[in-house]
Amino acid sequence: MRMEAATKVARPKIEVDTSHRYGALVVHEEIKFAVAANEFICICGPSGCGKTTLLDTLAGILKPSSGSVVIDGVPADPKRQRISFVFQEPSTFPWLTVRENVATGLRIQGGSRREIDRKVEEIVGIVGLRGFEGYYPHQISGGMKQRVAIARAFATDADLILMDEPFVSLDQPTRERMQGEVLDIWRHRKRTVVFVTHNLEEAVFLGDRILILSAKPSRIVADFPVQLPRPRDPLSREFMGLRARCVGFLRAPADTRRRATPEDL
Repeated sequence: MRMEAATKVARPKIEVDTSHRYGALVVHEEIKFAVAANEFICICGPSGCGKTTLLDTLAGILKPSSGSVVIDGVPADPKRQRISFVFQEPSTFPWLTVRENVATGLRIQGGSRREIDRKVEEIVGIVGLRGFEGYYPHQISGGMKQRVAIARAFATDADLILMDEPFVSLDQPTRERMQGEVLDIWRHRKRTVVFVTHNLEEAVFLGDRILILSAKPSRIVADFPVQLPRPRDPLSREFMGLRARCVGFLRAPADTRRRATPEDL
């Protein structure tokens, strides 16, 4: 009997098909995309286009006016899925040490003290906070606090990590260092990441894929892979060329929706 080999196509980790409005104000109009497991996707768009609103719908804390967000085949729900947030401003618990802050999510999930300590030690080393484990947030810099928040998000077995312009308040050298550290953590502890930024250079440096949103009513005007090898050189011709093309997509009129083709890139 002849056996036919079947090709099994993996279901996306996240499936988004939503529109959202606040009263008469249309924020999102037919936002539709999918994210693969362990993919690092960057979302860009002009100020006020609803990037943070989109993250809230991905987290399941905001129900879209129409459509749905599905994670691993079920509707997004913070009570059912493990979803971690990293915000613009560092979110640390001031009464806890660096070690205790990083361990917070792990303790909620449960597990042995030895296993929690092992995971905390590993990720504290990756983000360059070794030696500061016993410090409190008021004793460390803003950049170090953001490292704590990032380490806490990646330490858990999160289904999804949502990052909302986490480096916007940092100076350029610190920002560049943090970008490298996030990629190091992501490579070590494979997670699905949706990263919102208004900085196109940051998106090209970090992302496996970039989605660009138009101004309100927000639509996707480009969705394309970043086919540049890592580590990426922001001064290379290929990098700067892709960034320039991103600027063109960002300026596309709101009534267009298209996916970038290889010819575009």
